[in-house]
Amino acid sequence: MHIQNFKTFCDLVETKSFSKAARLNEVTQSAVSQQLKAMEAHYDMLIIDRNQKKFRLTPQGTALYSTFKEILDLYEKLNCEIQEMRNIVSGTIQISTVNSIGLHELPPYLKSFIKQFPSVNARVEYRRANLVYEDVLHGNADLGLVAFPPPHKDLTIIPFANDELIIVMSPEHRLTKKRSISMNDLSGVEFVAFERDIPTRKATDEILAKAGIEVQVVMEFDNVETVKRAIEINAGIAILPASTVITESERNQLVIYKLEGGIHNRPLAVIHKKNRILTPALRSFVELMQNGEEE
Repeated sequence: MHIQNFKTFCDLVETKSFSKAARLNEVTQSAVSQQLKAMEAHYDMLIIDRNQKKFRLTPQGTALYSTFKEILDLYEKLNCEIQEMRNIVSGTIQISTVNSIGLHELPPYLKSFIKQFPSVNARVEYRRANLVYEDVLHGNADLGLVAFPPPHKDLTIIPFANDELIIVMSPEHRLTKKRSISMNDLSGVEFVAFERDIPTRKATDEILAKAGIEVQVVMEFDNVETVKRAIEINAGIAILPASTVITESERNQLVIYKLEGGIHNRPLAVIHKKNRILTPALRSFVELMQNGEEE
């Protein structure tokens, strides 16, 4: 048995999917199935209970999984220690991020990181918030970048920034005649929102509810870029993270106003699987994000 076989098997157990395990290990689904059969033949026992409709390990399979995880953790720890002894920061880091952070917050950090550690290859994938959590928990990504992170027993959450939420509208909107916008001004307005399962939408709904304001949601989208395009054609107003509208505001494509009642922050965080051993590259990236070392 090779160490890669152990990883493929553990990925299969954690994802409960042959196709996902295959994708994670860059092999075919058939190869994963063949590895499993070879493992059962090698240990002369059934590992998966094939009498069940859902993926389920036999007691022997559960014991193997537990042992293989320990071996993989030790192997990863050994690799980290060797890199540290050789003072090497290299390898690949896989980052899963929501669109707004990946497009508007991450670039200066990433530029600074690559400048400091040119031997590290950083791969970034843009995902919906719920999928970022899945990516990290299932091992598809080393790190996740999310907003409004809730506590999670299996995740380490590391705050790195706060992004202010502001009111955004087209220059042609009737409310741009006002020098400032009160919460009462938003009552009944046409509103372009994120979809309901997106954390920033939940925060926006809470802000409006606390102020006793009802808006007329006319459009819902899953990413900030589409929301902005709808606002530009004056389909309605929105409450968005300030970092996402800097360019449009400077070009006078969008008009921004502060929210009444103080600053409403959108907390941003790096997440990784709890008790995970961070390679020198991952640790360096997390520290850079924490310290705000932007280019």
